[in-house]
Amino acid sequence: MQLSVGQIVEGKITGITNFGVFVDLGESQTGMVHISEVSSTYVSEIRDFVKENDVVKMKVLNIGEDGKVSLSIKRAAEQKRAENKPQRPQKNSATKASNNSFVWSAKKSEPATFEEMMNKFKQTSEEKFSDLKRKNLDAHRSKRGGAR
Repeated sequence: MQLSVGQIVEGKITGITNFGVFVDLGESQTGMVHISEVSSTYVSEIRDFVKENDVVKMKVLNIGEDGKVSLSIKRAAEQKRAENKPQRPQKNSATKASNNSFVWSAKKSEPATFEEMMNKFKQTSEEKFSDLKRKNLDAHRSKRGGAR
């Protein structure tokens, strides 16, 4: 079976580790579901959500150049829920403000990969930490300067 990113596939769980589960996709293909992609809720123990030999539906997130297949159980479930929701007329991404000007809102994009989320988290954390250091330094200087 030829896999493509975004495709929903079914596979049998063949192994469980503390960081994810390994899945047999058939035709000698295997993939891995990272612990962060098992459920939309916090997962501390994977075995609370799946067990070996379970057959689960997953979404293909990435296929590496080395052939490694990254999968997501939670995104397959989210996609299924979205497909089963009744269709509503879509609103324009621009909403009118009270003074007849437009306020543009960004479209929601598909969640990023785990690595992208971690990089964004690190960057945000570093920025916040830097701001805190700067504020502490400024507060320290103002105390020293006011005592002279």
